[in-house]
Amino acid sequence: MPRAEVDAYFASRPRGSQIGAWASAQSQPVPDRDALERAYADAEQRFSGADVPTPPAWGGYLVRPEVFEFWQGRPGRMHDRLRFRRTASGWERDRLAP
Repeated sequence: MPRAEVDAYFASRPRGSQIGAWASAQSQPVPDRDALERAYADAEQRFSGADVPTPPAWGGYLVRPEVFEFWQGRPGRMHDRLRFRRTASGWERDRLAP
């Protein structure tokens, strides 16, 4: 997404979530919970009394799905399959044969 949109979205997040974004290198291993808590406290202190800026590595993707399918297994292969497709007038739903 364009940086301006990323920044606007980040600014709309709760302050705790903004601080958490600075405290956490998302999906990276951490030694323990205390390390996360210390990193959060450090970030909280760093931005005390100030707006929290968007971290440089923080970004986003805009996903616009065209089709969703929900599948529920049933006995005898008589599964339920519901498909939702985006159309010009909204979403249409149909049922698919298993």
